[in-house]
Amino acid sequence: MKIEIESLTIEKPEDVNVILGYSHFIKTVEDLGEIIRTHVPQASFGLAFSEASGPRLVRSDGNSTDLVKLCEKNLLALGSGHTFLIMLRGAYPISVLNAIKSCQEVGNIYAATSNRLTVIVARTDQGGGILGVIDGNSPLGVESIRDRQDRIKLLRDIGYKLGP
Repeated sequence: MKIEIESLTIEKPEDVNVILGYSHFIKTVEDLGEIIRTHVPQASFGLAFSEASGPRLVRSDGNSTDLVKLCEKNLLALGSGHTFLIMLRGAYPISVLNAIKSCQEVGNIYAATSNRLTVIVARTDQGGGILGVIDGNSPLGVESIRDRQDRIKLLRDIGYKLGP
């Protein structure tokens, strides 16, 4: 069997976070939509799921037409069955990630990021499958004392940690 490997960069606006994962059932679309709506009701979002059998459609949901269309476009380009993509504006993945991982259809999370995301896909005559992701860029060094202070301050400024 011939296997081709390719990389595809997820197209997304700068202010959008993405969650890319594997799920096994058409019910994923409604369940993930409910999770996002109940955990981050203020967020704009789009989500799409690509079926791996039957009509093999990209199914979608969301409250932002542009993000829904972008999720659909990205999943068509990836061409990998049982894959879902969520795009969030006005919310961080950390706010929904545990609930998404607990969703009974979800088998794996490949990435949850605001960074540039490149997906490594294997292709056979059967279709495509995600091998892994490249999330952002390579590290340039180890944090300094000042970098550590900035990290601690940022987490408190955005409300994810309390105290001085």
